[in-house]
Amino acid sequence: MKNIVLIEPRSPDYHIFSRYKLPRLGNLILGALLEQAGYYVKVYVEDIAPIDIKTVFEADLVGISTITSTAPRAYELSSQIRKRGIPVMMGGAHVTFMAEEALQYCDYVLRGEAEGAIVPLVKALETGEGLGDVSGLSFRVGNQTFHNPEVPPCHNMDEIPFPDFSLIRSPKGSIRPIMTSRGCPYNCSFCMVTKMFGRRYRFRSKEHVMRELRTVDPKDVIFFYDDHFAANKERTKELLRMMIDEDITPRWTAQVRADVTKDREMMELFRKSNCFYVYVGIESVNPQSLESYNKKISVKEIEDSIAVFHEYGIRVHGMFVMGCDEDTVESIRYTPQFAKKNKIDTVQFMILTPLPGSDQYKALKEENRLLTEDWGLYDGHHVVFQPKNMSAFELQVEAFKAQGNFYSMGQILKAISKFDLLGVLLKSYSRRLQKKWVHANKYYYDIVKQMTTGAADRVNLTWNRTRDEIARLTQGIKDKGSQSSKTAENKGYSE
Repeated sequence: MKNIVLIEPRSPDYHIFSRYKLPRLGNLILGALLEQAGYYVKVYVEDIAPIDIKTVFEADLVGISTITSTAPRAYELSSQIRKRGIPVMMGGAHVTFMAEEALQYCDYVLRGEAEGAIVPLVKALETGEGLGDVSGLSFRVGNQTFHNPEVPPCHNMDEIPFPDFSLIRSPKGSIRPIMTSRGCPYNCSFCMVTKMFGRRYRFRSKEHVMRELRTVDPKDVIFFYDDHFAANKERTKELLRMMIDEDITPRWTAQVRADVTKDREMMELFRKSNCFYVYVGIESVNPQSLESYNKKISVKEIEDSIAVFHEYGIRVHGMFVMGCDEDTVESIRYTPQFAKKNKIDTVQFMILTPLPGSDQYKALKEENRLLTEDWGLYDGHHVVFQPKNMSAFELQVEAFKAQGNFYSMGQILKAISKFDLLGVLLKSYSRRLQKKWVHANKYYYDIVKQMTTGAADRVNLTWNRTRDEIARLTQGIKDKGSQSSKTAENKGYSE
């Protein structure tokens, strides 16, 4: 079992980051571990480049990592690969919580953090014994399913190797993701991070992060992949000081909480180390919604933080989630007005999506409020549940009206008047992307409208129609991945 291929399936539709080819780190870390153990590894990230199907069909073992929205593509790939007699293992957030489902399409599921399990699994497959000893492994023998005990979390994060980007085709001058921690103590109701990585932060040492930073092309933009980059303030400050002292200060961006701006020393270090953009999980400007999301922050604190980021010359990408039980049509319509009033640079108006593993998914499923479990629709852009204070159709329409309201021609002209070239480019791109999405998803507006009026069975109609749409994105696996990409492009689904 010397040749191993790892795959990250492509996204099923346009999304806010379609322009930025950013691989997740899981396969690149697992690939590095397998290489260290003496295996030959190839990694395909479909959002970056098409799969070479010939290489895949020559592999001894294939691993597929999937989030919820890419699960249909992952299952299609796995089914086709297994027809060639090649065993398939799957991992990632979705199958961690849906292992029974995944085992209908693959041979093995690695739940949770797979760094400590990937090599033992491959060794067990080579020797034909020891599957029961692989932590976090789910598998079947005949008609019986086995779920081994959970993988213990990796507490010494420095033991995890650097992700090996040489395993994929990556454009020069790209965005380079770097992870410095795992876990999050905040436990937002719609998020599954705490279920996947725990409620305690685990950090790589500053020295280990610096070693990785020294390997980065200076032209690359660094994206610190942490759920909250400044979780441990003193550690973050020390890391930024080390970057400044060594003059390793490529432009960087990260996800942070709004309240990080209360520490002015931190903000000064952000500026000196060349932070130019932050992704802030604002979620809502409705106080009741913030309480529901368990955000532990006020609207006034959010407003103040945006002003402070701008004071230090740092742009803000505001991330909002619309559709919780406290939201109304009026609160959604107010959100883009808030964003414009506070001069947020770019926004991401996502529709609440109850991902498997989250408290939100469990609650809505128990309340029989899920409209579909077609995972290709669980991308933050499609309504997949029945809201409390509005119809599903109203939520679908209002969320994209909000996006159009913010990325209007007026906003673009305002950026032009300020000679803000980056602002013009980002707003123009987002406006074009939104129009493409609406055009490609008119069918779904019709479905949700019919469900709202009771003109059609909500589950069956959604399933049948969306299966046709997803098939247009997942075809082509049988012969050539490049032909698949071309077919999708001809049908208007190119990135």
